[in-house]
Order: sequence, then structure tokens, then C-alpha cells
Amino acid sequence: MVSQKKRIWGWYFFDFASQPYNTLLLTFIFGPYFAEVARDYFTTQGYQGEAAAAQAQAYWTGAQTITGLLIALLAPVLGVLADGSKRRMLWIWAFSAVYVVGSFALWWVMPEMPGLFWPVFWFSLGFIAMELATNFTNALMPDLTGHEEMGKISGMGFAFGYLGGVLALILMLALFAESAETGKTFLGLDPIFGLDAAAREGTRFVGPFTAIWYIVFMIPFFLWVKEPKKTKRRPMGESLRELGRNIKGVARRKSLGAFLLGSMFYRDALNSVYGLGGAFASNVMGWSVVQSGLFGILAAVTAGLAAWAGGHIDSRIGPKPVIVASILVLIAVVCVLMGLTPHSVFGVQLDPESGLPNLIFYVCGALIGAAGGTIQSASRTLMVFHATQDDANGAFGLYGLSGKATAFLAPALITTVTLASGNPRIGIAPLILLFLIGLVLLIWVKPEGDSRA
Repeated sequence: MVSQKKRIWGWYFFDFASQPYNTLLLTFIFGPYFAEVARDYFTTQGYQGEAAAAQAQAYWTGAQTITGLLIALLAPVLGVLADGSKRRMLWIWAFSAVYVVGSFALWWVMPEMPGLFWPVFWFSLGFIAMELATNFTNALMPDLTGHEEMGKISGMGFAFGYLGGVLALILMLALFAESAETGKTFLGLDPIFGLDAAAREGTRFVGPFTAIWYIVFMIPFFLWVKEPKKTKRRPMGESLRELGRNIKGVARRKSLGAFLLGSMFYRDALNSVYGLGGAFASNVMGWSVVQSGLFGILAAVTAGLAAWAGGHIDSRIGPKPVIVASILVLIAVVCVLMGLTPHSVFGVQLDPESGLPNLIFYVCGALIGAAGGTIQSASRTLMVFHATQDDANGAFGLYGLSGKATAFLAPALITTVTLASGNPRIGIAPLILLFLIGLVLLIWVKPEGDSRA
């Protein structure tokens, strides 16, 4: 029989295995690489300079808009179906397979593409699978430990996940991802396994690498995490009716409703910050994939440390103050990014050789990592405080819905403002509004939730 400690560590390994999809693909390796490919594509279509960068950013966020809509539709429905069938692990297996296929397919994203549909299709397919699998693994939390330890476990899970992201990113930068200018990795090596730097095979290997990483490190999860024994299964029709009751029930639970609504906005904004990080570095700061990767190591390290520390803090003072502080930090960071260019800070022109803009961008990356790590960990804890063991899948389905119901909104607003202004820096302004809305709605959230009321 698997011990409780092993079950908890097995649960941690999902974060460790899946984090590279965010770290390597969404933000720091594939994201900047896709920005390069997209800029070149739009240049061939007649766009130049900042206009090509704006089009590339708009295409990326436009794809995320559609992806967010699909996740928003699927998460709550699948959540109640899993509650009814009592077979969470089957869903995790299924979405794991899709995750692997979607990420592996990115190997075929060439430096010169006749179109951009297939790169974002395969990326989005894997991303949807990762998000939905996360909903089901989150729903396992109430079975792992008691209420008082939930913050520590949530924080440790995120910290362990970020450790996986950092290690995967270091390996990619050291051995595979090549500079477009030199063809060498960060260590000055040719990409290993005979990968062709001229065809960007080292960077493109990020897709298969992410898939293989997931397969290997999900083994402890599937060995040590077992399906809790529950009551008899519900028919599908009853499960769907349960979804309707869950949604109606939110209206009667003021704290839960305010939390789901507030997190809908601030998590949407946070996801867009992550999704744009590497692309922003490429489109605005002119950074290479290798530079963006180093930026990613810093952000992931601070995120892991902050998630670990934040987990202990929210076990002492509760998750709500941690979320509020994190949102304030993220608002400040977005304001700074809007005023930053490679040669100026808030309109003040600097010496072309000045390293200050790059230094500020690195600091922003560290703060994004720290605030993002703590806000995700604390939000997961606060959701557990609002859930019970019997409705965990359905509750986290709604949590997934709240995190994705407006997942189209931030990318859509960024896409619209970017295209209207023709400036990728101005395009991120809507994030400030979304963070502020989330912050205000937290006023009505009970720090200890309402599941025990």
C-alpha cells in the first residue's frame, strides 16, 4: 500500500513533469522562436519593423483567445463528468497522451513557414490538454492532507514544478537551443545529437524534449497516486444536471462567487503575462531565444522560491493576503514594461550601449516569477478552502472555468489594442485593468473560504 507521503510526492511530480510546457513552450523557448518565425512571415507579407512585431504578437494572442474559449467550455463539463464517473485518473491518462502529441509536433515548426496555423494548432492542442489535466490533478488535493497543511502542500507542489521547469530550461539552453546568429548553445556548443543549427533543429527540439520529459516524470505520479475510493457512480445526465446546480449554487455562496469571479480576471491577466513574456522579449527588446531562456531561468527560480516561501506564509496568515500582494506587484511590473524599450525608460533616452533596459527587464522577470508563483499557489489553496472532498472535481472544474472563462478576454484585448496602436508595448495596457478588477472582487472573499460553514 502506498504511504500518504508517497502519494503527496507522486502528486508533486505532475507539476514537475508538466511545468516545461509553460516554461519551455509557452514562454521562454518556443514562444520567442515562434515570434521570430511569425515576424519573418509577416515581413514577407509586406509588414516592416514594429508593424511586423505587432502582427506577430496579435497572431499569438489571437490563438490564445481561441484556446481559452475551448478550455472554458470543456473544463466544467469534464469536471462534473469525472465527479460522476469517479474516474479522474482515466481523464489524466487521456489528456497526458494529447499533451505528448501536441508538444512533440512542434518539431516541425520550421524557420520559414508558408503559414502559421499548424504551429499554433499543435501548441494549443497540447496546452489545452495540460490545462485540463491540471484541473483533475488539482481535484485530488482534498484527499492528500488536512485543511491546515493545504497551503504548504500547494506551495511545495508549485515549487517542485518550477524546479522541473528550471532544470529543463537549463538543459535546453546548454545542449540544444542555438543562437540564430552563432548557431551555438549558451555553452558555446553545437546542438547535441547532430542537430542542424542552420535549420534551428536545436531550438525545434524543444517540442520532443518537452514530450519526453513529461513521459519520464509522470511515472511516479501514475505509480503512487491512486483513485480515492468513492461512492457509486452517477449517470452522465445526472452529472450534467449537477453542473447546472453547481453554477447556480455559486450565486448562493457570496465568498466562492467573488473568488471565482475575481480569479477569473487576475488569473487571465497572469496567464497573458506568462504567454507574452518570451514573445515580448523578442518583439520589443530584440532578445534572442538564448537571452529569453536565461531570463526564464531567473523567473522560474524566483517563482519556485516564492511558491515555496509563499506556501509557508499562506499556511500562517492565509492565502488571501498573499494573493493581494502578488497582484499589486504584477500591476507595477506591467506599468514598467509599458515604459521600456531597448534604449529608453519611460521616454528617457539612454546611451545605446546602456545595459539598464536589459537589467530592468531581468528584474521584471524575477518579479513576474515570484508574484506568479505565489499567486498560483495561494489561489489553489483558497479554492481548496471553498471545496469539499465530495465535489472536488466539480469545484475545480468551476475553478478551471473561472480561470479560463475570460481566457479569451486578455488576449483579445491585447490583440485589439496592439493592432489599433501598432505598438506591442501599448498593447499590454489592458492587463492593468484586469488585475485591478480581480483585486477589487477579493474584498468579498472570506480568507478561510466557506466550505466548512
